[in-house]
Amino acid sequence: MSTDPSKYVFNHTMIRVKDPKASIHFYTEILGMKLITKNDFPQSKFTLYFLAYVDKVPESEEEKKKLAFSIPGVLELTHNWGTEDQEDFAYSNGNTEPGRGFGHTAIVVDNIEKACERFESMGVKFIKKLTDGSMKNIAFIADPDNYWVEVITNPKFTGSSPV
Repeated sequence: MSTDPSKYVFNHTMIRVKDPKASIHFYTEILGMKLITKNDFPQSKFTLYFLAYVDKVPESEEEKKKLAFSIPGVLELTHNWGTEDQEDFAYSNGNTEPGRGFGHTAIVVDNIEKACERFESMGVKFIKKLTDGSMKNIAFIADPDNYWVEVITNPKFTGSSPV
């Protein structure tokens, strides 16, 4: 049997979330992703949510799952049941000790200034605003679990790389 690595695609990244309602709101209503599918695992007491930037979500569950596992850039949110009720519970976001390692996900936007204005008007927490530091062309925002999301301009709209 052989395989062709040129056919491989980076499909998804998984992060654990404390409160799926807050996280799904952030990724769909604030960042504009679509929830493709949700899978409950009652015996193990967890749920998986798959989100991505897609134009349309299929109607059948089978087609939703095929979509989630066939495109690049999918975000998998894993919710271990009960964490939302634990007041002091928090996941390590990878940017603080202990647990430093994971850094961030990133989105590209059409207009970074307007996107940041929109995020600010929606009360999104900023880790780094455009005006902070020496890199004036990137921003970092935080999701409900304090995972960092880098915001950069898509070169398709500016003609130049953001970094």
